[in-house]
Amino acid sequence: MNKNEGKVVIVTGAANGIGQAIARAYAEYGYKVVLADIDQDQGKKTVKELRQSGYNVIFIKTDVSEETEIFALVEKTKGTYGTVDILINNAGISQFKSLFECTAGDWDRVMNTNVRSVFLCSKEVAKVMREKERGGAIVNIASTRAIMSESNSEAYAASKGGIVALTHALAASLSEYNITVNAISPGWIETGDYSTLREIDHQQHFSKRVGKPEDIAKACMYLTASDNNFVTGINLVVDGGMTRKMIYEE
Repeated sequence: MNKNEGKVVIVTGAANGIGQAIARAYAEYGYKVVLADIDQDQGKKTVKELRQSGYNVIFIKTDVSEETEIFALVEKTKGTYGTVDILINNAGISQFKSLFECTAGDWDRVMNTNVRSVFLCSKEVAKVMREKERGGAIVNIASTRAIMSESNSEAYAASKGGIVALTHALAASLSEYNITVNAISPGWIETGDYSTLREIDHQQHFSKRVGKPEDIAKACMYLTASDNNFVTGINLVVDGGMTRKMIYEE
């Protein structure tokens, strides 16, 4: 029996890109996976493809900016699989808009989708996890934008910085229930056509390549491994060394 068989994972924002790669990785390793996303068409398509490979997966349409839909996500997961062992808070939106044009509504939309959803999803799933002796694991997908910026990224940068801070707060609050909470900050992860990248794109990294969604999936697997409960409250930067590279314009 696969040691992961029977364990249940929720991945938000799982219909496309990084979230899809994370969901696929857990499915391949024998987990039961719940793909949650607002994109119903792509979510169902992804689930269909995974099921064709024999994986135990379901799709639950979820707008993580809506509290009631988060409640429904957790309840439907419990109704189907009985529990939750791992939560990957991946869903998020980006917005790059002039500081002088960014409205309060724009700000709230980014914050509600990116940060408030992490708080609400984590709280509801933790209620399930704390009932188990072994607890569980939560991973929040932040961004290197939490520690570095460019113009017109105020809402997005603040939301990702909020996720990093929320992560160590949750790690403290949930430690008594054997629930680990960590963040991953991806750097440049190409979710489109990787073959179109230029050599100069790859050379910006110590790793000599741009990242792939699978790189983030591997980091999730590490942070949620059942025998890896000594790692909690951290922000793991997965960026090929890009944020540590000193750049001078000549």
